[in-house]
Amino acid sequence: MASLKEIKGRISSVRSTQKITAAMKMVSSAKLHRTQTLTENSLRYASELEGILNGLLAAGDDISSPFIAQRPVRTVAIVAFASNSGLCGAYNSNVWKKLSEMIQHYEAEHINVRLFPVGKKIADDLRRAGYDFDKRFIQTAEKLTYAKASELAAELMRLFASKEVDKVELLYHHFKNTAVQVMTDKTYLPLSLQPDNGGKTTVEDFIYEPSIEQLQGILLPKLLNLTIYTTLLDTLTAEHGARMMAMQVADDNANDLAQELTLQYNKSRQQVITNELLDIVGGSMN
Repeated sequence: MASLKEIKGRISSVRSTQKITAAMKMVSSAKLHRTQTLTENSLRYASELEGILNGLLAAGDDISSPFIAQRPVRTVAIVAFASNSGLCGAYNSNVWKKLSEMIQHYEAEHINVRLFPVGKKIADDLRRAGYDFDKRFIQTAEKLTYAKASELAAELMRLFASKEVDKVELLYHHFKNTAVQVMTDKTYLPLSLQPDNGGKTTVEDFIYEPSIEQLQGILLPKLLNLTIYTTLLDTLTAEHGARMMAMQVADDNANDLAQELTLQYNKSRQQVITNELLDIVGGSMN
């Protein structure tokens, strides 16, 4: 049986750990609200931009772009987004599990796979498993900026346009709410747009300056850059949500453990007092 001093030391240690988890929860909460607002604004902007492109595609005749070209898939690039640090529950392990399944699937189909990890944790998993991967964009989410996201997008667009890869997929957590982060596998390239004018407008309704072709040449890369940026923001938001929940669970567990130890301490202390009283009573009777 542990001594009173040992139990008291464990209670103190648990309370100290609880202070750390509570502080980490508060930090994650603040970061969550900030990135969530940025993500929502960016997604609205991307949605409007995609709507403009859909309208241009509906207005144009035989407009082609290297970014919407469909071709047989011989090589696929997978961009896997994870975190740079741990203490966020099953967040990183879920990414690795899904990525492993995707790699095995493509290998079974005899399709070459090129890997682009974003985040130290998924890069470490790939390294341990013996996979080759591109190391240039691991730190992209660290102090995220639109320019850094555009560098990754530019490389993916270059690979697809030069036909070095035939498909690009994004694997990341989509933030649904604080308690739920949805594992998402989205095709980034070829870009899928749905020409739609809703039967309300035709090409004759507008005069385009510059031409429709030039507008598409400007807006398509802009949309692809924005897609990577919003995906990174979404990933960061999901990470903060997962870490916030993990710290909440840790805080609850620490509180339960502290209560159990306190109860054990009180019982042990009472037993010591009882034994001392019995010794005193027994001595006086002798």
